This record gives sequence, structure tokens and C-alpha cells, in this order.
Amino acid sequence: MIPTRRQILGAGALAAAPLWQAPGAETPRRIRLAVSTYSYWHFRGPRYPVESVIDDAARLGFDGVEILHRQMAEESSAYCARLKRQAFRHGLDLVMLSIHQDFVSPKPDERRRHIRHTLHCIELAERLGIPCIRLNSGRWKTIASFDDLMKVKGDEPPLPGYSDSDAFQWCIDSIQECLPAAEKAGVMLALENHWGLTTRTENLLRIYNAVHSPWLGINLDTGNFPVEPYPEIEKIAPHADIVQAKLYFGGGEWYTLDLDYRRIAGILRKAGFGGYISLEMEGKEPPATAVPKSLAVLRAAF
Repeated sequence: MIPTRRQILGAGALAAAPLWQAPGAETPRRIRLAVSTYSYWHFRGPRYPVESVIDDAARLGFDGVEILHRQMAEESSAYCARLKRQAFRHGLDLVMLSIHQDFVSPKPDERRRHIRHTLHCIELAERLGIPCIRLNSGRWKTIASFDDLMKVKGDEPPLPGYSDSDAFQWCIDSIQECLPAAEKAGVMLALENHWGLTTRTENLLRIYNAVHSPWLGINLDTGNFPVEPYPEIEKIAPHADIVQAKLYFGGGEWYTLDLDYRRIAGILRKAGFGGYISLEMEGKEPPATAVPKSLAVLRAAF
């Protein structure tokens, strides 16, 4: 007996996928959902294995996995090959390698160290078959404690004798040094609105527009705005290549936001976004229960 279309797709999918479409009508792009391995490990205690996240992502029905670089057990070719094989056998994409670097330093040797790290991670992403790495601008570090930085919503003063204009140029020059390697490897650099120089949307876009390269994109993090998020998301959405969606079940590790993901989904659709939404569950509730809850929120919105 040949199964019906309803049996194959399920009633919900059938309703979303009409049998016939008028000529010339556009099919809405399906937003796909990934999960960051960071959702399972917030830099505390033993690292939660990336392999276990890949298995869980497949079981829950995610489309992809974002890998936090600091969560990887190692970087050998054999380890990378195993992760890539495991994801492929589960039908999952590895969508982004989330790395850390800091270009905000008056010391050329320090900036060079972070450029080398970024170049190394571009090679690592290529080895893993990942088409994108998360890029940070960095910060002044005049407020040593991250908790104290959050108290002032990321508004950190420059080092004595320097200005944000210096930091912009250091960041722009450092990114430009990484672009030839990124293009050769086919790995995009996705600059995030992360706490630091790019906390403010206008600063993020200033760097993005100054570099002006098809190999520099933007990673829009919904949880990293010091002001009302929705107007800022509207400004970034037309340029976003990937979105990290934060949820906070059990209360946030550093702060808690009540984000309206239906509203965010509407902003992204209006901007024509069709890339990945990557879940960053940053709450204190155990991931075994918080990640499925977060996935349900994102599925309902997108």
C-alpha cells in the first residue's frame, strides 16, 4: 500500500505545504533551527561532550548544531572527522563554530595573537565542514569582572589615552587580515553584537560597513542588547546571516530577558531572513528539560 501525502508529512506539515501554488507565487523560506552546544555547558564544571549534543539535537528534531570552540574535547583531524560523520549520519548541519577573540588592544603583538587564533579557527571550521565562525570585536577590559560589566550594560570606558576610534580601527584592520583566509576556505566571519565594542548596534554596523566584504556577515544575538531589543533587531536583521536566540528557563546565568519570539520572528521575516536560528539556552534549568522547552518556544514562533 502506497502511503498518502498526509501519512508521509503529517497533518501539520501538509497544511504548511500546499499541493498547488499559483505560478509566480513565492514559497516562504523555512527558518531552520539549530542548537548551540553552549546550551548544555555555561563554562562551569566539566565540559558537556559535543557528541552528546549532536545526539540530543537529532533526537529532539533540530536541523543543525552550533559548536562552541571552547567546548571541543580536542582539535585533531580524527576528532573533527568523527563529529562531521556523526552529524551527517543524523542528517544535521554543523552551522557555526563559535569562537572567542579580542582585537581591542593597543599592543600589536596582542592583536596579532588573536588574528592567528582566528586564522587557526578558520582552518578548524573548514576541517569540520562548518561554513561560518562567530567573530567578536573584543573589549577594553577596563571593567575586569563580567558581572560588573553587566551592571553597566556593557558601557565600558576606553583605556586612558585611547578612544573608541582607536578600537574601531584595530578591529577593522584585524578582520581585514583574516578575510583572504576566510575566502580561500569558504568560511564566513559573522560579527556578533557581543558585549564590548559591538554592544551598541551603531558600533557593530560601523565595523561591518567599513570592512564591506561578502566574507564578513553578522551574527545577531537576541540577548545582547543594553536597550529595548526590538528596534535594534530591526536595524540588524537586514544584514544578519545567522541568529542566536537566547532563552532563560530557570533564570539566566547573568541576567534574564523576557523576549517575544513571535515578534522577533515577524521582524526577521519582514527583513527577508532565511538562515539558521541557533538556540542558546542560557538559563539555570538543566538542559535535559530546558532545551526541549526552548525548542518548543522557537518552533511556535518560527
